[in-house]
Amino acid sequence: MKKILVLGAGLVARPAVRYLLDRKDLQVILADQEAGKAAAIIGDHANGRAVALDVNDQTRLAGQVAEADIVVSLLPWTLHPVIARLCLAHGRHLVTASYVKGEMQAMDRDVRDKGLVFLNEVGVDPGLDHMSAMKIIDAVRKEGGRIDSFFSYCGGLPALESNNNPLGYKFSWSPEGAMMAATNDGRYKEHGKVIEVPGEQLFRHYWLKSVPGAGVFEAYVNRDALPYLDIYGIEDASGIYRGTLRNVGYCETWDSIKKLGLLNRKMKFDFDEVTPREVLANMVNCLESDVRAGVAAYLKIPEYSLTLKKLEWLGLLSGRRLKIGTASVFDMFAHTLKNRLVYDEGEMDLLVMHHEFEALYPDLPRQRIQSTLIDCGIPGGDSSMSRNVGYPVAIAAALLADGKIDRTGVLRPVHAEIYEPILDECQRLGIRFKEKQSNLDTDERSYWGD
Repeated sequence: MKKILVLGAGLVARPAVRYLLDRKDLQVILADQEAGKAAAIIGDHANGRAVALDVNDQTRLAGQVAEADIVVSLLPWTLHPVIARLCLAHGRHLVTASYVKGEMQAMDRDVRDKGLVFLNEVGVDPGLDHMSAMKIIDAVRKEGGRIDSFFSYCGGLPALESNNNPLGYKFSWSPEGAMMAATNDGRYKEHGKVIEVPGEQLFRHYWLKSVPGAGVFEAYVNRDALPYLDIYGIEDASGIYRGTLRNVGYCETWDSIKKLGLLNRKMKFDFDEVTPREVLANMVNCLESDVRAGVAAYLKIPEYSLTLKKLEWLGLLSGRRLKIGTASVFDMFAHTLKNRLVYDEGEMDLLVMHHEFEALYPDLPRQRIQSTLIDCGIPGGDSSMSRNVGYPVAIAAALLADGKIDRTGVLRPVHAEIYEPILDECQRLGIRFKEKQSNLDTDERSYWGD
């Protein structure tokens, strides 16, 4: 019986763990700093075990890795190099849903030399975006065509009936992760021209994007898209873009949040003694009694503006102390988001992923190919985000347990032997892309599936 160690019992863990537990030939050990969270997911499954583990305890972490055959890390990406080095030392396969960073990629030769698989970017974004894209790219290539442009969009949002706060957003994942991503630079290519988007301009460089069957959203650039020209094998494409989808009004609000310094990790206050209103007054250099006018003047917006009303709704103009002790402004804001932008019992999230390709064939007009996933959470059950991250991760771990991945090294799921079985199993589990192809700027040509 293969042993799979899952690290982290957070928001996306349950579907992954329960999927693996349904396999009677696998033993699943779920480790988390809070043993109760892990135990609640494991339940009374005979082939599951919950353990308390602080990943900063290197000795205990190494012991758990050594006892497993496959390690699945659902922890923040910053911890993955540590876990990867332990997997390398003990000869264990590794699966993560996080981007391949330089430190991980640098292990590729050693991983291959040991005959191991470190499969990363196998969640939803990154993950299902790669897999659904490669399915089409490989199909176009097989039919004698080539991809000339690929624009990809993805967003996790509240479902329409649960979109009941003025920011139009709720967290189904770590607020800290979203806050750090808000400072990223972006880069993409359009009509052969490379466009750079500095981090400070991230939320000013957006456009409105209509997604069939889902609605109209704001789209802003998601990191650097250019490496995916090589990763996807479409080096001669004239355009590539990876974007994040959010509800209308999001970008302007978050641009103001950044301007106010609410992502500052160095400035600290004692929040047992200081209120958010006092902190904002300090940031914009005004009297506490004039904080509304001071913030409006600092942002160069009217006092009646929607952005100011959103900040007020979040409680950032409040005179109530948060009682979180000494913390950075970043930590204070993260605490605020965790308490205000949350899903209540029974509420649903919405995942929207949309690809648009332009393909060139020898005997056809330029083709537009679209692939769209629209998926909602289950009322009283798992969120869409947790299923769309958790299932691909778990399926990948099961493939490794079954010896069905022949490649070795630091990998992404861009190879057919990896993405085909994962997409097939996801479809069985209800995660389905709708694809269509048409002559560019003309009526729909044909459907590629449901």
